[in-house]
Amino acid sequence: MTNTVNCISPIDGSVFATRDTLDLATATEAVAAAKAAQVAWAARPLDERIALVRAGVAAIGDMNDEIVPEIAHQMGRPVRYGGEFGGFNERASHMADIAAEALAPIIVEDSANFDRKIKRVPHGVVLVVAPWNYPYMTAINAVAPALIAGNAVVLKHASQTLLVGERLAKAFHSVGIPADVFQNMFLGHDTTSELIANGAFSFVNFTGSVGGGKAMERAAAGTFTGIGLELGGKDPGYVMEDADLDAAVDTLIDGAMFNSGQCCCGIERIYVVDSLYDAFVEKAVAIVSAYKLGNPLDPETTLGPMAHLRFAEEVRMQTAEAIKAGAKALIDPKLFPNDGGAYLMPQILVDVDHSMRVMRDESFGPVVGIMRVKDDEEAITLMNDSEFGLTASLWTRDYERAERIGDQLETGTVFTNRADYLDPALCWTGCKNTGRGGGLSAIGYHNLTRPKSYHIKKA
Repeated sequence: MTNTVNCISPIDGSVFATRDTLDLATATEAVAAAKAAQVAWAARPLDERIALVRAGVAAIGDMNDEIVPEIAHQMGRPVRYGGEFGGFNERASHMADIAAEALAPIIVEDSANFDRKIKRVPHGVVLVVAPWNYPYMTAINAVAPALIAGNAVVLKHASQTLLVGERLAKAFHSVGIPADVFQNMFLGHDTTSELIANGAFSFVNFTGSVGGGKAMERAAAGTFTGIGLELGGKDPGYVMEDADLDAAVDTLIDGAMFNSGQCCCGIERIYVVDSLYDAFVEKAVAIVSAYKLGNPLDPETTLGPMAHLRFAEEVRMQTAEAIKAGAKALIDPKLFPNDGGAYLMPQILVDVDHSMRVMRDESFGPVVGIMRVKDDEEAITLMNDSEFGLTASLWTRDYERAERIGDQLETGTVFTNRADYLDPALCWTGCKNTGRGGGLSAIGYHNLTRPKSYHIKKA
């Protein structure tokens, strides 16, 4: 019996794409082909692998005019923002640029008596499980360095963005990356778990929910398969008394609302020092009130639907619970008459506290709570009062103060006067329920390879 997976477009609830999933036997054969092909791929010169990946990335750029409306249909991001190729290319290009240095052997001794060194060798077959919210950029974070390092890659993309893996496969295969070396597979959850449990992969890179990460760990239990996990987030912003107020409001509110709030490192809670609180809130309300919620294919739309009705309903529930518990909603619903279904109006909440789910649970939608704080100590306590730890955004002109605060935060990245940006030269990592491991940077290569030591005594 053939199972199918559907992409339901948030634009109108219609089925945008349907694909058949592989059964376990067929998928196992495909992974075996990847394992066989990986040996020859890893034997190719590094420069050759780099050039092929760069060419594949450029081929995606050539498809961008087709990709942008596809993204809108699949997960609702407005076409006015032009897709993801800028970040996609930046990340892949940086990893290509640093590959030779990051993958170079560590020379311990090269003398007349001994040659001692540590090489970095590929794991073998890497499974990349990518999410729908930034479907190209999140996938390339692992796909590009994994291929460059000499691994074969199996990509399992989210059902909400079914066409992305096909696009990547078409691009990479068109430039000469062997079909068995990079494979896009449509897999059900059970088949994916069985493959992992059977030791089909040497490494698994998963970006998604906490529940999904737990399922990956359960599947891998006892196999000793390496796993990299980027899971939930509840990223805070903290605005200090010496902050550039306009820049802080513009950046933090954009970080909270862009992509309908569906950003891994989006801002989900904001703490503002008492002296700037009223001005910050006033400016934030003005920005959000000017958004245009609507069909993402309309170039005037600045806020599209959430990717799925159930995601919007979760944010509505969190917001309603907070208001019932005493929070105040500041955005006028009359400004967003088309609110309904997957189309969710943005909202700013004040008079919130950490007893409310909207300040604790991941919202992943266009809502943000703003709290007044008296000092750094209170802000640090509140920022750390979370089961997640991906990024934190600090706003001050005192950079030493920011670093002192950052040293006390339980987070993967500390931003100062910036937010919601992934720098490919820095390790993308998290702590607590956000996961473990690290992508991009030289450390990303370390996670996608294993060390192999050579101890040569010269005769």
